[in-house]
Amino acid sequence: MSSPAPTWALQMRRFTNYLVNDCGGGPRPWKFAWVINFQKGGTFFLMALLMWYYADKTEAATSPAAWVYLALHGSYGLVWLLKDLSFPDPNWQSRITIMGGINAFIGVLGQYWLFGWLLISGTAQPNYPLPQTAWFALCITLCVLGCVVMIAADAQKFFTLRVQRGLITDGMHRYIRHPNYLGEMLIYGSFALLVWHWYPVLVLAWVWLGLFAVNMRLKEASMSRYPEWAAYKQRSWWLLPGIF
Repeated sequence: MSSPAPTWALQMRRFTNYLVNDCGGGPRPWKFAWVINFQKGGTFFLMALLMWYYADKTEAATSPAAWVYLALHGSYGLVWLLKDLSFPDPNWQSRITIMGGINAFIGVLGQYWLFGWLLISGTAQPNYPLPQTAWFALCITLCVLGCVVMIAADAQKFFTLRVQRGLITDGMHRYIRHPNYLGEMLIYGSFALLVWHWYPVLVLAWVWLGLFAVNMRLKEASMSRYPEWAAYKQRSWWLLPGIF
């Protein structure tokens, strides 16, 4: 027997769906994927432009931290485009209103660009709790691991469901039920750690609690319709094996 989705998650989903998909009504000239890809693919070029613009205004613009940030966040955006070309997520293919696209960009996607601006403009003055080189190594490690986990999980889901519909309980999903979200959290967590400022923490708290947690809870309610769900849930974890 399937478990009903909690009311709070359903209400939150209806609210965000309206803001992104239907807000303002009228024509739906673009896909949600186009808005996402614009932000992801533009990150490398925008960060490079910011470094050039602030180069003669602050040393932060050409600091090792800025270069590492360009490499991490910029490369991740290009990796995302390659992923979308290879196995596009069907959830992002819906047509959205003009105001919906603006809301998605201002409310979430554009906020990620502010991470880099904080660091490159010198607004953030990070005082890392570890030596700078060790902190860079930590951020790079988290980002690379996150990319691998996210891409592997999305690829497994995309190609498995093309062959057979049903509950995926092996591969990247063997021990954790939401590896794609874990990957995204590792990636953006690495950006926030590199910037080391309070604002990215607020943005990630909103995204992780207001969007990711809702999506995961609704996904679990949907997966509970499968007969093997109870056994799978008992032997797996939400995000981190043995922890959570």
